[in-house]
Amino acid sequence: MEHNSSESRQGHQHPYVGMWVTKDGYIRHELLSNGRYDEARGQRQSAYQGRYVVEGDHIEYVDDTGFTADGDFVDGILYHAGMVLYREMKDNS
Repeated sequence: MEHNSSESRQGHQHPYVGMWVTKDGYIRHELLSNGRYDEARGQRQSAYQGRYVVEGDHIEYVDDTGFTADGDFVDGILYHAGMVLYREMKDNS
């Protein structure tokens, strides 16, 4: 597993970087380009924060309290800790 994820991502944005949301919009999971993530739940912004590492289509998380989780990207969908998240597309037209 890559341990210097934030350094390796500078200048190279991973294809999974961005906002991932559940269908109902309750969970909003942002994968930042510096190897960190920020997860909002309902009205609670930054409910969970930590770091992540992606290898292929698998993602490993360690939140700032030390809790670990993982997930997999399959056909453009993120399956993580029993949740199904979809990439949020920005509409800035």
